[in-house]
Amino acid sequence: MRLPLIAARSLLALCIGAFCLGACAAEDAGREPAPAAASWSTLSGEAPLVIAHRGASGERPEHSEAAFKLALEQGADVLEPDLQMSADGVLIVRHDPYLSTSTDIADRPEFADRQQARFGREDWWISDFTAQELQSLNTRQVFDDRSDEFNDQYSVLTFEGFLDFISGEQILCDCVIAMEPEIKSPTEYAALGLDPLPVLLAMLEERGLNREGAPVVIQSFDPAFLQRLRPQTPLGLAMLYAGPAEDGFDADGLTLNEIAEFADGVGAFKGVLINPDGSSTGYVEAAHALGLEVHTWTVRADRTPITGDTVEAELAALYRLGVDAVFTDHPATAVAVRDSLQ
Repeated sequence: MRLPLIAARSLLALCIGAFCLGACAAEDAGREPAPAAASWSTLSGEAPLVIAHRGASGERPEHSEAAFKLALEQGADVLEPDLQMSADGVLIVRHDPYLSTSTDIADRPEFADRQQARFGREDWWISDFTAQELQSLNTRQVFDDRSDEFNDQYSVLTFEGFLDFISGEQILCDCVIAMEPEIKSPTEYAALGLDPLPVLLAMLEERGLNREGAPVVIQSFDPAFLQRLRPQTPLGLAMLYAGPAEDGFDADGLTLNEIAEFADGVGAFKGVLINPDGSSTGYVEAAHALGLEVHTWTVRADRTPITGDTVEAELAALYRLGVDAVFTDHPATAVAVRDSLQ
């Protein structure tokens, strides 16, 4: 029997000795650990988790080591790396399959002739470059209205490099740090001969992480990938879902009942869960009734909320709704709002 996601998630705050991730991160940031709430409507009844979406990407270049480091300092419970595949079959920590917006590649003359037109876009594509080439690139902020102060200071990470970072931080904090990697476009990569599944499992096995109780949840928009993965891992799996009208991001039209056959949770867009007036759509309740956790995305402190007048009001509404975790570019804000709901 596979480990249910809720059981896996209870281990995301697992401690070495007497120190848990939340307490350790809080100590590093100079604040008190989150207070216990009287009650939560999460599946476990415990406080919802704060997932650092590509790290603290609202304040540092996404997926940079600096973004992940800041997220831990701000009290994030979980780090989320997106994973793409390089030409030589290495998992690369990037959200987009192209490189122009998140790296300095356009300023690198040695790569000037490597642009290709794909999907109606002229760009440099991760799958055309080796891991060594990709690691030579520097990360940049992808949003024009966010600070570029930290651009070009941190190199692109491989998943191995990310795991090394986690290992180093765990030694420093004497705690276990949780992660929730998203596998991007696995079917498309497999068609190129770059199937990420065996590479991912091999890396997790090497680190002793492909086991029950490991602080890892794997997520994807591709149900076929999760279905292939299911018999090969006891780790929690999360089916990402943008809504029924979002082609390619709609879980291939699967119902929650069908998703529950292979996944342990759903990573649903916040607009699927909550109406503009703050009322529930019923999705969280339906998922919980099937034993599925709900991790919602993406809360950004510098973007207009979908409910309420402020991002704090939006977060409070999502927490009160009963979501089990929130992906956010601004972990400090999400932690502060959660802490205020006693």
